[in-house]
Amino acid sequence: MLGEFREFLEKFNVIPIAVGLVLALAFQPMVNAVVELVLSIVARIIGLEPNAETGAYEFANWWPAGLPVGNVINALITFIMIAFVVFMIVKSIARAGAKTELAATPDQVLLTEIRDLLSNR
Repeated sequence: MLGEFREFLEKFNVIPIAVGLVLALAFQPMVNAVVELVLSIVARIIGLEPNAETGAYEFANWWPAGLPVGNVINALITFIMIAFVVFMIVKSIARAGAKTELAATPDQVLLTEIRDLLSNR
């Protein structure tokens, strides 16, 4: 039973997925803070006033010309920022992985030598 459980963990890469999830959850407050900062800057630029209760600039109640576009702007900016952060993380991981090469095993070295000897005949 324990062997099957270990195989399950290895087959579905449960440990790396769990590590990624924990890091993503720890990263979320930082992303939220940056998103709120950008939203407050954009809100100031277009002339919105801060919420009286929270002091934060919010688009949620912004209805120019009677259209509720505030929530759409919040969602759009949040999506673009999160997508950019994920893009940068994936790009850096790919770049780091491209630089590393696995060392050849003794079997591979021997097979390479045999191939080279046969090709020289």
